[in-house]
Amino acid sequence: MILKQFLYLGHWIVELDRTMFSSYLAYAQKKSHKTKTAILLDILYCVLKYKISIMEYFQFNFSLLGKEERKTYVGTPCLEEYLSTMNPKSARGILDNKLKFLETYAPLMKRHYATLADMRAHNDAGMKVLHNKSGKIVLKWMYGQCGLRIKVLPVEDLDSDAVVKHLQETGNDYAEEFVVQHKELMRLAPSGLNTLRIVTRLNIHDKVEILGTTLRISINSSIDNWSAGNIAAPVNLTTGIVEGPAFYKDITKPDEYRHPITNVDIIGFQIPYWREAVQLAKDAALFNKQNRCIGWDIAITDEGPELIEGNNNWCKVFWQLSAKKGLKSLLERS
Repeated sequence: MILKQFLYLGHWIVELDRTMFSSYLAYAQKKSHKTKTAILLDILYCVLKYKISIMEYFQFNFSLLGKEERKTYVGTPCLEEYLSTMNPKSARGILDNKLKFLETYAPLMKRHYATLADMRAHNDAGMKVLHNKSGKIVLKWMYGQCGLRIKVLPVEDLDSDAVVKHLQETGNDYAEEFVVQHKELMRLAPSGLNTLRIVTRLNIHDKVEILGTTLRISINSSIDNWSAGNIAAPVNLTTGIVEGPAFYKDITKPDEYRHPITNVDIIGFQIPYWREAVQLAKDAALFNKQNRCIGWDIAITDEGPELIEGNNNWCKVFWQLSAKKGLKSLLERS
């Protein structure tokens, strides 16, 4: 086991963003009043002892935590081990391949989509996407992550051949109907589609448990991904009300209590159709039981919730930052 941690450590050192690391290190020194050497040695110890990554040391604020608190956090190796048992490789392709996901979970969705082949064939699937009521389409790559390659286009003056050309130029392989979010979410953050991340797992009795609920909020971006410089905030599972300030992936930035562009209050914001969104996540969790722990991305429209995608690697970092504590105990339950 310790050998595996050394291998992880080597990988993280090679892939390390030196600029961000230096920024985080200086920030941790200032907050903890520890020397640079002390923190560097502590990082090495924590990576090997608590199964976290180098950057997770800073994101989880380990420089200020004691032994017992550190033990409660789920790091990258720990989650990978857990998900390898919950979501076997033989079934995980449904989540990793967005087209397979759309095909599998189509009964739970309202929006239309069409592949590159559909567009070339000028078939009904392509026509439904081109003539959708939103007036826009979204180009995506089946293996895209963190908003990679996503492009939004107005359908005015577009035909199938034009969409084919755009797909090829952007390296994408399908187009889907643009999801128009609820007017309340437009009031909060209009620059991009703001989605809920609801993490579910099936217990040994095949009952759905909700492990976390977070609202991802766009700031000045067409995508809501947290890694793209946007923010995320915790949502109360019972009420659907945002119950804490929004936070950035960049730990040096302060929490946001109001949206920095629209000035709308974040704490106290009521998610529309909350019960329906939670029920959709539960329905999706039971729809295909091969994968048993999934992070669902759900949009809210004026007509109700819309399932966007399911994630195998559902980001253990903002899951725990949202809760302001380590959540390993939730994964250890039967």
